[in-house]
Amino acid sequence: MSPVEFTHDLESASAANVHRHKALRGLTDEYRKFVGRKILFFLMLIIGVILMAGFAVTLGSANLSVTDVYIAIAAKFLPEHFQTTHFADTIVWGLRFERILMAIVAGMGLSIAGAAMQGILKNPLASEFTLGVSSAACFGAALAIVMGAGFAGGEYLVIGNSFIFTLIASFAVYGLAKYKGITPETMILAGIAIMYLFSAMTSFLQYVGHAEQVQEVVFWMMGSLGKATWDKLCIITLVLILCLPYLVIKSWDINAIGAGDETAESLGVNVERTRVICMMVLSLITASIICFTGTIGFIGLVAPHITRMVIGGDHRFLLPGSALVGALLLLGADTMARTILAPVILPVGIMTSFLGVPFFVYLFMKRRKVFW
Repeated sequence: MSPVEFTHDLESASAANVHRHKALRGLTDEYRKFVGRKILFFLMLIIGVILMAGFAVTLGSANLSVTDVYIAIAAKFLPEHFQTTHFADTIVWGLRFERILMAIVAGMGLSIAGAAMQGILKNPLASEFTLGVSSAACFGAALAIVMGAGFAGGEYLVIGNSFIFTLIASFAVYGLAKYKGITPETMILAGIAIMYLFSAMTSFLQYVGHAEQVQEVVFWMMGSLGKATWDKLCIITLVLILCLPYLVIKSWDINAIGAGDETAESLGVNVERTRVICMMVLSLITASIICFTGTIGFIGLVAPHITRMVIGGDHRFLLPGSALVGALLLLGADTMARTILAPVILPVGIMTSFLGVPFFVYLFMKRRKVFW
Protein backbone atom coordinates (compact mmCIF):
# COMPACT_ATOMS: atom_id res chain seq x y z
CA MET A 1 0.00 0.00 0.00
CA SER A 2 1.35 3.35 -1.00
CA PRO A 3 1.73 6.19 1.52
CA VAL A 4 -1.08 8.10 -0.23
CA GLU A 5 -3.50 5.17 0.01
CA PHE A 6 -2.55 4.56 3.63
CA THR A 7 -3.16 8.21 4.46
CA HIS A 8 -6.53 8.12 2.69
CA ASP A 9 -7.63 5.02 4.58
CA LEU A 10 -6.51 6.56 7.85
CA GLU A 11 -8.52 9.71 7.18
CA SER A 12 -11.58 7.64 6.21
CA ALA A 13 -11.34 5.61 9.42
CA SER A 14 -10.93 8.78 11.45
CA ALA A 15 -13.97 10.37 9.79
CA ALA A 16 -16.01 7.21 10.48
CA ASN A 17 -14.99 7.27 14.13
CA VAL A 18 -15.97 10.93 14.43
CA HIS A 19 -19.34 10.19 12.83
CA ARG A 20 -19.89 7.22 15.16
CA HIS A 21 -18.94 9.33 18.17
CA LYS A 22 -21.45 12.03 17.18
CA ALA A 23 -24.16 9.42 16.69
CA LEU A 24 -23.49 7.89 20.11
CA ARG A 25 -23.45 11.32 21.71
CA GLY A 26 -26.76 12.10 20.03
CA LEU A 27 -28.27 8.90 21.39
CA THR A 28 -26.92 9.70 24.85
CA ASP A 29 -28.49 13.15 24.74
CA GLU A 30 -31.81 11.67 23.62
CA TYR A 31 -31.71 9.13 26.42
CA ARG A 32 -30.99 11.86 28.97
CA LYS A 33 -34.01 13.80 27.71
CA PHE A 34 -36.03 10.57 27.80
CA VAL A 35 -35.14 9.97 31.45
CA GLY A 36 -35.39 13.67 32.32
CA ARG A 37 -39.02 13.84 31.21
CA LYS A 38 -39.88 10.91 33.44
CA ILE A 39 -38.05 12.40 36.43
CA LEU A 40 -39.95 15.65 35.90
CA PHE A 41 -43.21 13.67 35.85
CA PHE A 42 -42.22 12.00 39.13
CA LEU A 43 -41.37 15.32 40.76
CA MET A 44 -44.72 16.80 39.72
CA LEU A 45 -46.53 13.81 41.20
CA ILE A 46 -44.59 14.01 44.47
CA ILE A 47 -45.43 17.70 44.79
CA GLY A 48 -49.05 16.91 43.96
CA VAL A 49 -49.25 14.23 46.66
CA ILE A 50 -47.69 16.55 49.26
CA LEU A 51 -50.06 19.40 48.41
CA MET A 52 -53.07 17.07 48.30
CA ALA A 53 -52.15 15.63 51.70
CA GLY A 54 -52.02 19.08 53.28
CA PHE A 55 -55.26 20.12 51.62
CA ALA A 56 -57.01 16.91 52.71
CA VAL A 57 -56.19 17.57 56.37
CA THR A 58 -57.75 21.04 56.28
CA LEU A 59 -61.10 19.95 54.82
CA GLY A 60 -63.68 19.85 57.59
CA SER A 61 -61.35 21.54 60.08
CA ALA A 62 -62.24 25.11 60.96
CA ASN A 63 -59.46 27.69 61.22
CA LEU A 64 -56.73 25.33 59.97
CA SER A 65 -54.74 26.27 56.89
CA VAL A 66 -52.44 24.18 54.73
CA THR A 67 -49.47 26.07 56.18
CA ASP A 68 -50.57 25.14 59.70
CA VAL A 69 -50.67 21.50 58.64
CA TYR A 70 -47.11 21.51 57.32
CA ILE A 71 -45.86 23.36 60.40
CA ALA A 72 -47.53 20.76 62.65
CA ILE A 73 -45.83 17.97 60.68
CA ALA A 74 -42.44 19.70 60.78
CA ALA A 75 -42.80 20.41 64.51
CA LYS A 76 -43.15 16.69 65.17
CA PHE A 77 -39.65 16.03 63.84
CA LEU A 78 -37.94 19.39 64.43
CA PRO A 79 -39.57 20.84 67.56
CA GLU A 80 -36.65 23.18 68.18
CA HIS A 81 -37.23 24.93 64.82
CA PHE A 82 -41.04 24.86 64.45
CA GLN A 83 -43.82 25.73 66.85
CA THR A 84 -47.42 24.56 66.43
CA THR A 85 -50.67 24.79 68.35
CA HIS A 86 -52.37 22.06 70.34
CA PHE A 87 -55.40 22.31 68.05
CA ALA A 88 -53.38 21.79 64.87
CA ASP A 89 -51.35 18.98 66.44
CA THR A 90 -54.54 17.17 67.50
CA ILE A 91 -56.19 17.49 64.08
CA VAL A 92 -53.11 16.43 62.12
CA TRP A 93 -51.63 13.66 64.26
CA GLY A 94 -54.65 12.60 66.28
CA LEU A 95 -57.42 12.56 63.67
CA ARG A 96 -56.39 12.92 60.04
CA PHE A 97 -52.80 12.11 59.16
CA GLU A 98 -52.85 8.35 59.72
CA ARG A 99 -55.83 8.01 57.36
CA ILE A 100 -54.14 10.19 54.74
CA LEU A 101 -50.90 8.22 54.94
CA MET A 102 -52.90 4.98 54.69
CA ALA A 103 -54.49 6.28 51.47
CA ILE A 104 -51.05 7.13 50.07
CA VAL A 105 -49.43 3.80 50.99
CA ALA A 106 -52.45 1.69 49.96
CA GLY A 107 -52.72 3.55 46.66
CA MET A 108 -49.04 2.94 45.98
CA GLY A 109 -49.27 -0.77 46.76
CA LEU A 110 -52.41 -1.46 44.75
CA SER A 111 -51.09 0.49 41.75
CA ILE A 112 -47.74 -1.28 41.76
CA ALA A 113 -49.52 -4.64 41.99
CA GLY A 114 -51.78 -3.73 39.09
CA ALA A 115 -48.95 -2.46 36.89
CA ALA A 116 -46.79 -5.53 37.47
CA MET A 117 -49.73 -7.94 36.99
CA GLN A 118 -50.60 -6.32 33.69
CA GLY A 119 -46.99 -6.63 32.60
CA ILE A 120 -46.34 -10.27 33.47
CA LEU A 121 -49.77 -11.39 32.21
CA LYS A 122 -49.71 -9.10 29.15
CA ASN A 123 -53.30 -8.15 29.84
CA PRO A 124 -54.53 -4.54 30.25
CA LEU A 125 -57.36 -5.68 32.54
CA ALA A 126 -55.27 -7.74 34.94
CA SER A 127 -55.71 -6.78 38.59
CA GLU A 128 -56.37 -8.28 42.00
CA PHE A 129 -59.99 -8.81 40.91
CA THR A 130 -58.98 -10.71 37.77
CA LEU A 131 -57.07 -13.34 39.72
CA GLY A 132 -59.70 -13.83 42.40
CA VAL A 133 -57.64 -12.26 45.17
CA SER A 134 -60.28 -9.71 46.14
CA SER A 135 -63.07 -12.29 46.03
CA ALA A 136 -61.08 -14.53 48.36
CA ALA A 137 -60.51 -11.64 50.77
CA CYS A 138 -64.26 -10.90 50.76
CA PHE A 139 -65.05 -14.51 51.55
CA GLY A 140 -62.56 -14.54 54.43
CA ALA A 141 -64.09 -11.40 55.89
CA ALA A 142 -67.64 -12.71 55.41
CA LEU A 143 -66.71 -16.01 57.08
CA ALA A 144 -65.41 -14.13 60.11
CA ILE A 145 -68.38 -11.76 60.31
CA VAL A 146 -71.20 -14.25 59.68
CA MET A 147 -69.84 -17.49 61.13
CA GLY A 148 -67.29 -16.13 63.61
CA ALA A 149 -64.75 -18.65 62.29
CA GLY A 150 -61.24 -17.84 61.26
CA PHE A 151 -57.50 -18.04 61.74
CA ALA A 152 -57.23 -15.36 64.43
CA GLY A 153 -59.24 -13.98 67.30
CA GLY A 154 -60.69 -10.72 68.54
CA GLU A 155 -60.21 -7.66 66.41
CA TYR A 156 -57.84 -9.56 64.10
CA LEU A 157 -60.43 -12.16 63.08
CA VAL A 158 -61.57 -10.35 59.93
CA ILE A 159 -58.06 -9.12 59.13
CA GLY A 160 -56.49 -12.55 59.55
CA ASN A 161 -59.18 -14.31 57.53
CA SER A 162 -59.01 -11.95 54.57
CA PHE A 163 -55.21 -12.12 54.54
CA ILE A 164 -55.04 -15.92 54.68
CA PHE A 165 -57.75 -16.50 52.10
CA THR A 166 -56.05 -14.05 49.76
CA LEU A 167 -52.91 -16.14 49.89
CA ILE A 168 -54.97 -19.35 49.51
CA ALA A 169 -56.50 -17.95 46.32
CA SER A 170 -53.06 -17.09 44.98
CA PHE A 171 -51.75 -20.60 45.57
CA ALA A 172 -54.93 -22.09 44.09
CA VAL A 173 -54.46 -20.04 40.93
CA TYR A 174 -50.85 -21.16 40.77
CA GLY A 175 -51.82 -24.82 41.26
CA LEU A 176 -54.47 -24.77 38.54
CA ALA A 177 -52.23 -22.91 36.13
CA LYS A 178 -49.29 -25.21 36.88
CA TYR A 179 -51.37 -28.22 35.83
CA LYS A 180 -51.86 -26.76 32.32
CA GLY A 181 -48.65 -24.74 32.10
CA ILE A 182 -47.83 -21.31 33.53
CA THR A 183 -49.01 -18.96 30.80
CA PRO A 184 -50.95 -15.68 30.95
CA GLU A 185 -54.03 -17.38 29.58
CA THR A 186 -54.07 -20.25 32.08
CA MET A 187 -53.44 -17.92 35.02
CA ILE A 188 -56.26 -15.57 34.00
CA LEU A 189 -58.69 -18.45 33.42
CA ALA A 190 -57.72 -20.02 36.74
CA GLY A 191 -58.15 -16.65 38.45
CA ILE A 192 -61.64 -16.21 36.97
CA ALA A 193 -62.62 -19.68 38.20
CA ILE A 194 -61.35 -18.91 41.71
CA MET A 195 -63.09 -15.53 41.64
CA TYR A 196 -66.49 -17.07 40.86
CA LEU A 197 -65.97 -19.80 43.45
CA PHE A 198 -65.26 -17.38 46.30
CA SER A 199 -67.96 -14.97 45.09
CA ALA A 200 -70.51 -17.79 45.25
CA MET A 201 -69.42 -18.77 48.76
CA THR A 202 -69.60 -15.14 49.88
CA SER A 203 -73.12 -14.84 48.45
CA PHE A 204 -74.12 -18.01 50.33
CA LEU A 205 -72.85 -16.56 53.62
CA GLN A 206 -74.76 -13.35 52.95
CA TYR A 207 -77.90 -15.38 52.28
CA VAL A 208 -77.73 -17.29 55.58
CA GLY A 209 -76.50 -14.38 57.69
CA HIS A 210 -78.54 -11.96 59.76
CA ALA A 211 -79.36 -8.49 58.45
CA GLU A 212 -76.75 -6.80 60.63
CA GLN A 213 -74.07 -9.28 59.55
CA VAL A 214 -74.92 -8.90 55.88
CA GLN A 215 -74.78 -5.12 56.22
CA GLU A 216 -71.32 -5.35 57.79
CA VAL A 217 -70.10 -7.67 55.04
CA VAL A 218 -71.39 -5.35 52.32
CA PHE A 219 -69.76 -2.34 53.96
CA TRP A 220 -66.45 -4.20 54.22
CA MET A 221 -66.64 -5.12 50.53
CA MET A 222 -67.04 -1.45 49.61
CA GLY A 223 -63.61 -0.60 51.02
CA SER A 224 -62.85 2.04 53.61
CA LEU A 225 -59.88 3.81 55.18
CA GLY A 226 -61.83 4.75 58.29
CA LYS A 227 -60.15 2.13 60.49
CA ALA A 228 -56.62 3.21 59.65
CA THR A 229 -54.17 3.08 62.55
CA TRP A 230 -50.46 3.62 62.88
CA ASP A 231 -49.91 -0.11 63.50
CA LYS A 232 -51.71 -1.08 60.31
CA LEU A 233 -49.88 1.60 58.38
CA CYS A 234 -46.52 0.30 59.63
CA ILE A 235 -47.37 -3.27 58.58
CA ILE A 236 -48.33 -2.26 55.03
CA THR A 237 -45.28 -0.02 54.73
CA LEU A 238 -42.99 -2.80 55.90
CA VAL A 239 -44.45 -5.23 53.35
CA LEU A 240 -43.92 -2.69 50.56
CA ILE A 241 -40.33 -2.03 51.66
CA LEU A 242 -39.59 -5.76 51.62
CA CYS A 243 -41.31 -6.51 48.30
CA LEU A 244 -40.56 -3.50 46.10
CA PRO A 245 -36.80 -4.09 45.68
CA TYR A 246 -37.48 -7.48 44.07
CA LEU A 247 -39.98 -5.96 41.62
CA VAL A 248 -37.57 -3.16 40.73
CA ILE A 249 -34.80 -5.70 40.10
CA LYS A 250 -37.15 -7.74 37.91
CA SER A 251 -38.40 -4.74 35.92
CA TRP A 252 -36.10 -5.65 33.01
CA ASP A 253 -37.49 -9.20 33.00
CA ILE A 254 -41.06 -7.90 33.05
CA ASN A 255 -40.23 -5.68 30.08
CA ALA A 256 -38.88 -8.71 28.23
CA ILE A 257 -41.98 -10.79 29.07
CA GLY A 258 -44.13 -8.03 27.63
CA ALA A 259 -42.44 -8.64 24.27
CA GLY A 260 -43.48 -12.30 24.36
CA ASP A 261 -42.44 -15.42 26.24
CA GLU A 262 -40.23 -16.70 23.44
CA THR A 263 -38.45 -13.37 23.12
CA ALA A 264 -37.92 -13.21 26.89
CA GLU A 265 -36.52 -16.74 26.99
CA SER A 266 -34.15 -15.93 24.14
CA LEU A 267 -32.86 -13.05 26.28
CA GLY A 268 -32.13 -15.40 29.17
CA VAL A 269 -35.25 -14.78 31.28
CA ASN A 270 -36.75 -17.73 33.15
CA VAL A 271 -40.30 -16.74 32.26
CA GLU A 272 -42.19 -19.28 34.35
CA ARG A 273 -40.19 -18.69 37.52
CA THR A 274 -40.34 -14.91 37.12
CA ARG A 275 -44.09 -14.97 36.53
CA VAL A 276 -44.80 -17.22 39.52
CA ILE A 277 -42.55 -15.41 42.01
CA CYS A 278 -43.80 -12.00 40.91
CA MET A 279 -47.40 -13.15 41.31
CA MET A 280 -46.66 -14.40 44.82
CA VAL A 281 -45.00 -11.11 45.76
CA LEU A 282 -47.88 -9.10 44.27
CA SER A 283 -50.41 -11.26 46.09
CA LEU A 284 -48.61 -10.58 49.36
CA ILE A 285 -48.71 -6.83 48.72
CA THR A 286 -52.40 -6.94 47.81
CA ALA A 287 -53.29 -9.15 50.77
CA SER A 288 -51.51 -6.87 53.25
CA ILE A 289 -53.58 -3.91 52.00
CA ILE A 290 -56.99 -5.47 51.41
CA CYS A 291 -57.12 -7.17 54.80
CA PHE A 292 -57.06 -3.73 56.47
CA THR A 293 -59.03 -1.62 53.98
CA GLY A 294 -61.47 -3.98 52.31
CA THR A 295 -61.71 -4.19 48.54
CA ILE A 296 -60.84 -0.93 46.81
CA GLY A 297 -61.43 -1.26 43.09
CA PHE A 298 -60.08 0.44 40.00
CA ILE A 299 -56.92 1.93 41.55
CA GLY A 300 -54.86 -1.06 40.41
CA LEU A 301 -56.36 -0.72 36.94
CA VAL A 302 -56.57 3.02 36.40
CA ALA A 303 -53.23 4.22 37.79
CA PRO A 304 -51.00 1.97 35.60
CA HIS A 305 -52.91 2.97 32.45
CA ILE A 306 -52.66 6.67 33.22
CA THR A 307 -48.94 6.31 33.87
CA ARG A 308 -48.40 4.21 30.75
CA MET A 309 -50.15 6.81 28.61
CA VAL A 310 -47.85 9.54 29.95
CA ILE A 311 -44.40 7.92 30.22
CA GLY A 312 -44.68 4.64 28.31
CA GLY A 313 -44.52 0.99 29.33
CA ASP A 314 -40.93 0.66 30.58
CA HIS A 315 -41.45 -0.95 34.00
CA ARG A 316 -38.31 0.67 35.41
CA PHE A 317 -40.31 3.90 35.33
CA LEU A 318 -43.84 2.52 35.14
CA LEU A 319 -43.75 0.92 38.61
CA PRO A 320 -42.70 4.06 40.57
CA GLY A 321 -44.85 6.25 38.35
CA SER A 322 -47.91 4.07 38.93
CA ALA A 323 -47.22 4.15 42.67
CA LEU A 324 -47.30 7.95 42.73
CA VAL A 325 -50.35 8.19 40.47
CA GLY A 326 -52.16 5.60 42.59
CA ALA A 327 -51.31 7.45 45.80
CA LEU A 328 -52.66 10.69 44.34
CA LEU A 329 -55.82 9.02 43.01
CA LEU A 330 -56.70 7.16 46.21
CA LEU A 331 -55.94 10.19 48.38
CA GLY A 332 -58.13 12.35 46.15
CA ALA A 333 -60.92 9.76 46.14
CA ASP A 334 -60.84 9.43 49.93
CA THR A 335 -60.86 13.20 50.34
CA MET A 336 -63.95 13.41 48.15
CA ALA A 337 -65.57 10.51 50.03
CA ARG A 338 -65.10 12.38 53.33
CA THR A 339 -66.41 15.73 52.15
CA ILE A 340 -68.86 15.32 49.28
CA LEU A 341 -71.76 14.38 51.60
CA ALA A 342 -70.31 15.60 54.91
CA PRO A 343 -70.87 14.74 57.70
CA VAL A 344 -71.64 11.37 56.04
CA ILE A 345 -68.43 9.59 54.98
CA LEU A 346 -68.80 7.41 51.91
CA PRO A 347 -66.76 4.22 51.49
CA VAL A 348 -63.74 5.05 49.35
CA GLY A 349 -64.42 2.06 47.09
CA ILE A 350 -67.54 3.81 45.82
CA MET A 351 -65.57 6.92 44.88
CA THR A 352 -62.81 4.98 43.11
CA SER A 353 -65.47 3.20 41.03
CA PHE A 354 -67.10 6.50 40.09
CA LEU A 355 -63.69 7.83 39.05
CA GLY A 356 -62.62 4.62 37.31
CA VAL A 357 -65.60 4.01 35.04
CA PRO A 358 -65.34 7.31 33.07
CA PHE A 359 -61.65 6.68 32.54
CA PHE A 360 -62.26 3.25 31.06
CA VAL A 361 -64.96 4.63 28.80
CA TYR A 362 -62.41 7.20 27.63
CA LEU A 363 -59.78 4.48 27.18
CA PHE A 364 -62.23 2.37 25.18
CA MET A 365 -63.17 5.28 22.91
CA LYS A 366 -59.58 6.45 22.42
CA ARG A 367 -58.06 3.04 21.64
CA ARG A 368 -60.58 1.32 19.47
CA LYS A 369 -58.23 -1.24 17.92
CA VAL A 370 -55.17 -1.59 20.10
CA PHE A 371 -55.48 -1.89 23.88
CA TRP A 372 -51.96 -3.14 24.69
